[in-house]
This record gives sequence, structure tokens and C-alpha cells, in this order.
Amino acid sequence: MAILTLVRHGESQWNLENRFTGWVDVDLTPKGEQEAVAVGKLLKDVPVDVLFTSVLKRAIRTADIALAEAHITDLPTHRDKALNERHYGDLQGLNKTETTDIYGSDQVLSWRRSYDIPPPNGESLMDTQARVAPYYEDQIVPLLQSGKNVLVVAHGNSLRALVMFVEHLTPEQILKTEIATGVPITYELDKDLHVVSKTILDPKTA
Repeated sequence: MAILTLVRHGESQWNLENRFTGWVDVDLTPKGEQEAVAVGKLLKDVPVDVLFTSVLKRAIRTADIALAEAHITDLPTHRDKALNERHYGDLQGLNKTETTDIYGSDQVLSWRRSYDIPPPNGESLMDTQARVAPYYEDQIVPLLQSGKNVLVVAHGNSLRALVMFVEHLTPEQILKTEIATGVPITYELDKDLHVVSKTILDPKTA
């Protein structure tokens, strides 16, 4: 058995401002830092051998704060843009309400909630999965197969792409799946990496 733990970063400044963030390197808010501390309290009871993050500071800082709180040190760490948030192209930096005023609610909804329709010069969820899934297979799967427990701290859409792959969800199913900030998800995996159990840890108990 191996444990795979997924954590979406704590609230970022542009989450707070309701902006499309994507690959823009925005930092955590004070609330986001508090969420990271709560994650760390929960991680005290979760085995972790290896850490993976995106290259964006909101994920890196969430991991750093959480691991410090959990008193986990000297963890082998891998950072890669393959785990970055979905790239929102021309929408990055725009307020989501203002974007609706510009493009119309139906168009914005199709960009945000479809599986394979990208925003202008950006990525769809399908495009995001096309980089996340191979990275998972190449870099993370061998560790899990060897019995290592892996923590991935990344972003809402890169983690949705990973959840889709791990749970074998359809495009329709993943569109209904949300990943909350600062709420760890743990999977217990068997030797073939089938999901034996899934637990969403409650920060309110931390």
C-alpha cells in the first residue's frame, strides 16, 4: 500500500480578488497562509516520503508552511511546471465578473466548465491533463509502486486533471469535481495503484 496526498494551495491574492490566475506567480494571502498551517496540522497524521509541487510560489509556500507545521524536514522535493495551474491565456489577470461583462456569461462558462474548450491563447482542462498525466506516470507512479508515500501540492485544475486520472473519471464526472483550497485529499493505493480508499481531511479538525 502507498498513500498519495493531494493539496491545493491556500488562498492566493488573486483568488481573493476573483481573478483568473493561471501561470501568474501570485503569492498567498494571510488567509492562505493560515490554510497552509491547518494543512500542516493534518499532515502530522499522514505518511509523506516525497514532495512534488508546481513551480509557482503559492504552491511552494503552501508546502513549506505545511511541512514546517507538521515538523517534516529533509523531504526529497521535485518541482515542475507540468503541475502548474491551467494556463488561462488572455484571461489571466482579469476579474471573473468583468470577463463575463466582456465576453458574455455563456462564453465564459464554456471556457471555465467545458473539458476541451480553451480560452483564447490558453489551455482547456484536457490540455492540462495532457501534461499532468504523463508527468504523474513518469515521475510519481514509480515511487508509489516502490511503496513511497507522495504529497503533491499544486492547483485546482492541475489537481482535477490528476484526480481524473487516478480515479478514472469521465470528462463529465470531472467537470462536477471541485478541489477546495487547503483541504488535503488522501488516497490509499494498492500495488496496482487502484484506489482502495479516498479521504478528504477536514481542516476544521486541525
